[in-house]
Amino acid sequence: MMIYPLFPGCRDRALTFSYDDALDADIRLAGIFSDHGLKCTFNFCADNGPHDGTFPSFDVDEVYLKHGHEIAVHGAEHAFEDMMPLEAVIADIMENRKRLESITHAPVKGMAYPYGTFTTALKRQLRELGILYSRTVNSTHQFRLPDDFLEWNPTAHHSENIAEIGDRFLNNRYPRGTVCYIWGHSFEFDRNNDWDVIERFADQMAGKDSVWYATNMEIYDYMQAFRSLRFTADCCCVQNPSAQTVWLMRGKDAFEIPSGDVVKIG
Repeated sequence: MMIYPLFPGCRDRALTFSYDDALDADIRLAGIFSDHGLKCTFNFCADNGPHDGTFPSFDVDEVYLKHGHEIAVHGAEHAFEDMMPLEAVIADIMENRKRLESITHAPVKGMAYPYGTFTTALKRQLRELGILYSRTVNSTHQFRLPDDFLEWNPTAHHSENIAEIGDRFLNNRYPRGTVCYIWGHSFEFDRNNDWDVIERFADQMAGKDSVWYATNMEIYDYMQAFRSLRFTADCCCVQNPSAQTVWLMRGKDAFEIPSGDVVKIG
């Protein structure tokens, strides 16, 4: 009998966004997401944002945090991390983390690779640096969860006909824990004068009962809880040792597995 993840509230699909560099166009983009009930992870370089006066009116709490958006690492100097000594990359990431945590007053453990570049050695090191997931720039045009969250390939950049992608996502008959993941840079909408692309997509995706609107970290945390479930050999009972309620589908039946409980599912 096949068993698949469902998302909080017994939803069968999730939507998330990831936008890089924390430039002033983020203010408009975050507003679009917030107005539509969508959530985004915004990836900061240490040299951008409120520390250097780039945004005299920029308020991280007002723009991002109070609306449930996430702030994540994007490298203090936005460097090509596959070309630097590992020691220099480690210093860059840790500087970025510390600067961001001085803003959020909370752990910052997500990341997007600058330019999408990384090495195997860096990926092995990231968890030691407190990084739990990191996004690439390699579009899949699919809705699969990653096997390795430190190499999280997005569904698409927002320039890649996301209206059609969104339609496929919403009308997928067998979603079973699928994720639509859109990424980009907010300044591209100013440069290309195409804010209507993301505004129409937000209209298209908002208010769907079957969709969980989540940040990158919320999806990571939920899937860690799902992957920690303990099943009997015949998969008829499941124990949830995590602190988070988890939902799953066994065959055609959906089940809620509360934190700490053992639930009969077959």
